[in-house]
Amino acid sequence: MYRARLPVSGVKPVTLGEGATPLLEAPDGLVPSDLCGRVLLKDETRNPTGSFKDRLITVAISRALADGYAGIVCASTGNAGAAAAAYAARAGVPCVVCVPASAPAGKLRQIQEYGAQFVAVYGTYSDAWALAAAIQDTGTFANVTTTYQNPFGVSALRTVAYELIDALGSEAPDVVFVPTGSGPLVRGVVWGYQEAVAMGTVDHVPAVVAVQAEGCAPIVRAFDAGADDVEPWGAPDTSAAGIADPLQGYAQDGSYTLAMVRASRGWAIAVSDDEIRSAAAGLSLQAGVFAELSGAAGLAGLRASLRRGLLESNATAVVLVTGSGFKDICLRQPAAARRIDFDPTTDDVAGLIERVRVGDPGDAGV
Repeated sequence: MYRARLPVSGVKPVTLGEGATPLLEAPDGLVPSDLCGRVLLKDETRNPTGSFKDRLITVAISRALADGYAGIVCASTGNAGAAAAAYAARAGVPCVVCVPASAPAGKLRQIQEYGAQFVAVYGTYSDAWALAAAIQDTGTFANVTTTYQNPFGVSALRTVAYELIDALGSEAPDVVFVPTGSGPLVRGVVWGYQEAVAMGTVDHVPAVVAVQAEGCAPIVRAFDAGADDVEPWGAPDTSAAGIADPLQGYAQDGSYTLAMVRASRGWAIAVSDDEIRSAAAGLSLQAGVFAELSGAAGLAGLRASLRRGLLESNATAVVLVTGSGFKDICLRQPAAARRIDFDPTTDDVAGLIERVRVGDPGDAGV
């Protein structure tokens, strides 16, 4: 739909039907009652491999093959690796994915199911990033790592802004909340809206909020200190693995993201794992959107911003839900289910209906 605006004009696309994800009204109760504005959920879990990374990878790999590369390499905490593996399978080219061995098992399994060469790196995401860069240096593989490593892929993330503009018209939201590791999605949203302002389609760029986990928040630390340069983080300590990027060896990526946040008059905010888990549960139980922990960080950031007086009570806000809950389901505590056991050889339907009517929770579990 937006191919003419992307660096793949005239290139045969490698596509699985990514993009065009729904924009959903947040139901009552999902956000604090003192927020009287409008909250919209951009559900990126609907992309083919379950995350927004598909938008970036489709352009990065299409351009790489057009430029003559024989295969691709990607460093990932899981989602980008799954996208790279899937699109490489679609294109019929080799793919090497470097992933921390500590990544959620569901993400590792998804990568392997697409047939990529899987390298489990015993270290942080930054270690995986360095390994992918070293493989790139051999000259055979195009690096589609979804930091700022691949500029063609980063440009594809403008499509998130394009879709928001198409859905909302000239009424740009006041704020967009973005779960953030190194931050190319922040760049994509800002970039897309900057283009729209230049064309007169909208009159302002929304404030873009970079949301990080407290256990790995190098961009937030620099923002709070009033610094321009982001310093690398130590060992991440968070269950939100998809945004646990310590930026070791490429801290300039974080500095660039920080500059984009400030250019949009936004802010950076860190949220606890408990806040992220609460947001993920709310999305499932109240909105019907099953998000991984990293994907739910945007909602946690909205809630925290409202509590801290950073978000106006009448604001129109968009929350990007960036990845599916199936990605890290092994890390999740099962919700208390309203389960009723039924044995058709001994139990009767009338008795079951009565228990349902009175709200008998039966046995908790799955």
